[in-house]
Amino acid sequence: QVQLVESGGGLVQAGGSLRLSCAASGRTFSNYAMGWFRQAPGKEREFVAAINWSGSITYYADSVKGRFAISRDNAKNTVYLQMNSLKPEDTAVYYCATREAMHWSTREVLYDYWGQGTQVTVSS
Repeated sequence: QVQLVESGGGLVQAGGSLRLSCAASGRTFSNYAMGWFRQAPGKEREFVAAINWSGSITYYADSVKGRFAISRDNAKNTVYLQMNSLKPEDTAVYYCATREAMHWSTREVLYDYWGQGTQVTVSS
């Protein structure tokens, strides 16, 4: 059974930084792509960032490009999302997800396992 557990969320002022972590267990972490999504109140869940199995290829939503960075440590079975220059519109529950493939996708439906989410609140 694959389990994903996010941590690192919290309350931060606009312009600040947070680093989210997602610890995976239940299968060989290094074989599969990982993604981060977020859901703001009253909105649908949206793609944020993704990384391929080795960490060599990453992709970002336009709204976070240049501010967020996704990375992974396969030895620790963990994926990270470094968030800098945070804005109030980044406020959301952030979810990590993994899919049964080596390469990333922006499509939510292609991810097979999801974490429970971690709240990020950015105050103005």
